[in-house]
Amino acid sequence: MTPPPLSRRIALATGLTYHALEWDGGDHTVVLLHGFLDLAWGWEEVAAALAGRFHVVAPDLRGHGDSDWIGAGGYYHFLDYIADVDELIARIGRGRVSIVGHSMGGSVASYVAGTRPERIHRVALLEGLGPPETTDPIPDRAARWLDGWRAARARPARRMKTVEEAAARLCKHDELLDPERALRLAQRGTIRDASGVRWKHDPLHLTMGPYPFRVDLAQSFWQRIRGPVLVVDGDRSRMRLADAELARRLAAFGDVKRATVAGAGHMMQRHQPAAVAALLADHLAG
Repeated sequence: MTPPPLSRRIALATGLTYHALEWDGGDHTVVLLHGFLDLAWGWEEVAAALAGRFHVVAPDLRGHGDSDWIGAGGYYHFLDYIADVDELIARIGRGRVSIVGHSMGGSVASYVAGTRPERIHRVALLEGLGPPETTDPIPDRAARWLDGWRAARARPARRMKTVEEAAARLCKHDELLDPERALRLAQRGTIRDASGVRWKHDPLHLTMGPYPFRVDLAQSFWQRIRGPVLVVDGDRSRMRLADAELARRLAAFGDVKRATVAGAGHMMQRHQPAAVAALLADHLAG
């Protein structure tokens, strides 16, 4: 049986303290980056399957889980995540470092790998090639960002009565999520206060950022990645890119292969953790 992970708090040069889960094993560090509004514990079963063979680290990204929120006047600009993860790798990375990202965490992972191509050995992106592009003018988007920022800080965080209610919400939005797994995630992902139970993530994440996702910008990072890249989809995911768009994005990578996880939606590490771990172990070991 795999021992439970070490829970660490790591002060970063970016000024925030990150919470990370760590499973020991070997000189090959594998960093697992969660997606939007998720947290490190979402990787628990995948990480446990990789542990021993790899040194596995799963952080809570800024404003998620038990990592620090940004301070007054700050915002979650996307490249801030890259700065955090780059510093985290400098602090905890061993002889060889690979990086795995899911959804938003996949974009972070690919940007880190493109920024430090000499440092990252292999990359795996679980539906992490970015969302569809939008065509709304930047000034219009900026106006919505300003209004959303003001509203998010003015209204109190949404509360639930119990952790069980939180778990039920997870299942409502993810029909493939096992109720027992949902309860464990809700226990890890919420905090109780005098008003009830609330999610740990900063509500500011729910606002629209001022800068839209741009494929040309992402491609400038993807083209610089040196190591092999594995791109994984869930066969029941509603967030898979259309074939033509997927092919356009994959063409930016120098060494890329694809895989599909059967019986999994977008949150594939929750739906089929054993299958995801097997794919990752094979790819990362080379």
